[in-house]
Amino acid sequence: MSSESKPAHFLQNIIRSDLESGKVNKVVTRFPPEPNGYLHIGHAKSICLNFGLAQEFGGVCNLRFDDTNPAKEEDEYVQAIKRDVQWLGFEWDGEVKHTSDNFDQLYEWALHLIREGKAYVCHLSPDEAREYRGSLTQPGKNSPYRDRTVEENLALFEEMRSGALEEGSCSLRAKIDMAAPNINLRDPVIYRIKKMAHHQTGDKWCVYPSYDFAHGQCDAIENISHSICTLEFEDHKPLYNWFIENLPVPAKPTQYEFARLNLNYTVVSKRKLKQLVDEAHVDGWDDPRMPTLSGLRRRGYTPASIRNFCEMIGVTRSDSVVDVGMLEYCIRDDLDKNAPRAMCVMDPLKITLVNYPEGQVEELDAPGHPNREDLGVRTLPFGREIFIEREDFREEANKKYKRLVLGKKVRLRNAYVIQAEEVVKNDAGEITEVKCTVDLESRGVDPADGIKPKGVIHWVSADKHVDCEVRMYDRLFSDEAPDAGDKNFLDHVNPHSLQILKGCKAEVGLANATSDDHYQFERNGYFCLDGKNSGGDVRVFNRTIGLRDSWAKQS
Repeated sequence: MSSESKPAHFLQNIIRSDLESGKVNKVVTRFPPEPNGYLHIGHAKSICLNFGLAQEFGGVCNLRFDDTNPAKEEDEYVQAIKRDVQWLGFEWDGEVKHTSDNFDQLYEWALHLIREGKAYVCHLSPDEAREYRGSLTQPGKNSPYRDRTVEENLALFEEMRSGALEEGSCSLRAKIDMAAPNINLRDPVIYRIKKMAHHQTGDKWCVYPSYDFAHGQCDAIENISHSICTLEFEDHKPLYNWFIENLPVPAKPTQYEFARLNLNYTVVSKRKLKQLVDEAHVDGWDDPRMPTLSGLRRRGYTPASIRNFCEMIGVTRSDSVVDVGMLEYCIRDDLDKNAPRAMCVMDPLKITLVNYPEGQVEELDAPGHPNREDLGVRTLPFGREIFIEREDFREEANKKYKRLVLGKKVRLRNAYVIQAEEVVKNDAGEITEVKCTVDLESRGVDPADGIKPKGVIHWVSADKHVDCEVRMYDRLFSDEAPDAGDKNFLDHVNPHSLQILKGCKAEVGLANATSDDHYQFERNGYFCLDGKNSGGDVRVFNRTIGLRDSWAKQS
């Protein structure tokens, strides 16, 4: 179903209504990641939604880093996030924004709350604060420091700001309602001491605002018309609104929530992804098995496939788990239509064509794509010696086996029909070579004219080819819900998620492959060059996905 015929989702309806009623004059959205890890496939849904809505309604979308916790944030993550957003095909409005750009204003607004009697410095320890906070069924109780005077709170907050007080000794809390049914309104912390340099502001600050305090105010500063977030922030909405209503902010944005992306066989917790990286279960944030956008990119996923996936899953307020097969379907569908074809032999077996002239090399033409004339043709050198897959030959086989068998014929893709005549074995009894005859009149001949080989197999020239390594990637987790309940997700890491095949032989044209190129290795799946591990004479190709598409059949 095209985007034009697909029914509008609830956020599109809200924005259209707001524009028609005059509630807003211009749509301004934002994508506000915390720079404490790399973006993953769940973030892609938010990126496509925020940037997509802005594009659809003639508005703009900001990229803002919610960088309120220097203990977990790094510039490496900032740069990776910017690359990923652009790779997906989106551009933010104006300069990149940071919550830290507004630290001075946020500090002034914290002072405003103190002067209004709506914030106080609390010396409860973290454990005491949790005890005073109550539970979902029991109301909290007031901190013994709640009724300090405005003057005392201003003086203490300045001591926090100057570095005179130690980390954990106190915090600044909003004075709301310790008996509120919504636990987020029970005097939440809005500033805490953290004597740590910030990747944007250096050593200027040793107090930092909480996410809840900073987020809505930055939305207001940027005049965000629709502050769109995932459902886990729904319970924080009353607090979002309380700050907006009790501070002299320049605008009053509205928060809307949608269901986050939950994908089976996948973990998207940044804490758990970081653990996979830190404990070397994977080769970095961009490991092709990771659900990060950089990992998917290195695996060979295209921006179009991810955007199409986000379009297919839709936007609702109902939590659900999406089958990872749907994501795999999207990349197969994209690459099937757009990826040039190539041949690569993973486990080479030498074939000698005994009746082919020694020293002769033909240049055979093959289509770049069966349905795309614009992808041209590729040239395949063909000579007396070639390689085929070892599994494509048997000395004896039943009628169901459609490949090369002693005394039987098979067609080489885009080339000739050959017949196996003799095997050569080493001292261990292993086949090292198969001697065949080639029918030099068979290229391009219609099978109805009498040449009826058992099947078609791929091959590469033994003299002119690309030596390469192929990395066969599979799902990182073998369990459908690896981190559900009390499960330790590390117990479900798939031990077969990576198989490295050395000594592979690819057709000669792949010598010019780049990491932005994608190929269907005929009969083997879709692959791309691994730019991280390829260099010099070493060419490494990553399998993006196999050819078989079970999800489309099931759906």
